[in-house]
Amino acid sequence: MTDQPTDPAADAVAADVAAADAAEAMAQVDEAVRAELTSLRESIDNIDAAVVHMLAERFKATQRVGRLKADHKLPPADPTREREQITRLRELAAGAHLDPVFAEKFLNFIIAEVIRHHEAIARS
Repeated sequence: MTDQPTDPAADAVAADVAAADAAEAMAQVDEAVRAELTSLRESIDNIDAAVVHMLAERFKATQRVGRLKADHKLPPADPTREREQITRLRELAAGAHLDPVFAEKFLNFIIAEVIRHHEAIARS
């Protein structure tokens, strides 16, 4: 990644070239491999859908937390709870053979968004 501005037209051309290369490579692959790849991708798509739905449920709960905090003049962030959750998630990730560093980055992203929502609720 560079700090240079990107050219959308050049990016589109590069994406088209990459897509054509991928299509050509797939045409060379055995049908059984293509079928397995399709099956695996369908599983990934299903998992992605489940993740989105789970995140939606999580954010519904955190919105209720935000309203409760705002009603009782509590701060939007709870650093102690956040540290506990990060530790817990890192342990869960390790047990699931998922990189704990990745899990922590993911949770930090979610926590930042939750805090942003809580701040907005407190302002309203």
